[in-house]
Amino acid sequence: MRLKGKVAMVTGGGTGIGQATAMRFAREGAAVVVMDISEEGVRETEQMLREEGEGHLCVQGDVSRDADWTRVFHLLSECYGRLDVLFNNAGTNLVKAVTETTEEEWDRILDLNLKGTFLGVKHALPVMIRGHGGAIINHSSALGLVSFPKTPVYAASKGGIIALTRQLAADYARENIRVNCLCTGPTLTPRLRRYVETGLMASEAILKDVPMGRFARPEEIAAAVLFLASEEASFITGTALVIDGGLTAH
Repeated sequence: MRLKGKVAMVTGGGTGIGQATAMRFAREGAAVVVMDISEEGVRETEQMLREEGEGHLCVQGDVSRDADWTRVFHLLSECYGRLDVLFNNAGTNLVKAVTETTEEEWDRILDLNLKGTFLGVKHALPVMIRGHGGAIINHSSALGLVSFPKTPVYAASKGGIIALTRQLAADYARENIRVNCLCTGPTLTPRLRRYVETGLMASEAILKDVPMGRFARPEEIAAAVLFLASEEASFITGTALVIDGGLTAH
């Protein structure tokens, strides 16, 4: 019960890592707020959380739209009046060479991944300051640290999240707000499974530089998010925690 009595928000909580983290937070005693662009994903996670107990809130919303963040935080304030943990997880990928990437595609990925993270912290920080502290975890990627073929806009967005995290950690440490990020390696989410099944990516190509030779499970990433959200990480801020099966070491 490492989050007992706390309110924790997860974006992109309708599937994959976000859903696994929402469930882990609930099992650790938190009241969980889920925001996801997919109405179907929101309803699925809502049903799963209901089986863990009452007191959770699941809302459809687009993290790249400030109006959606305003609406969700209005509901959060009405229901709880506080926020202790934010996991900025929502994001997407694009597998295309830079010369093939359109301006619209570039803007879409930056809006979802980097702007969505910015809007999340923009809305969360005043609430956390009023509550005298909190923990923010931003979801970056191992590809914010190393290269992978045909992922230039994704890498740019994830590298930006690492830089943003460090800046925020320095700016808000005196407010008792810790800001860290995760640099995750290939994780077997529904999206990655679709990439593999449709032939957009080959498992062998993805895993050839991962010394552990396998994909991470969403639950393994959720365990790391929980650690950074908990008091066990009370002196950790500004860190990019790498969870990649050895990819960046290799």
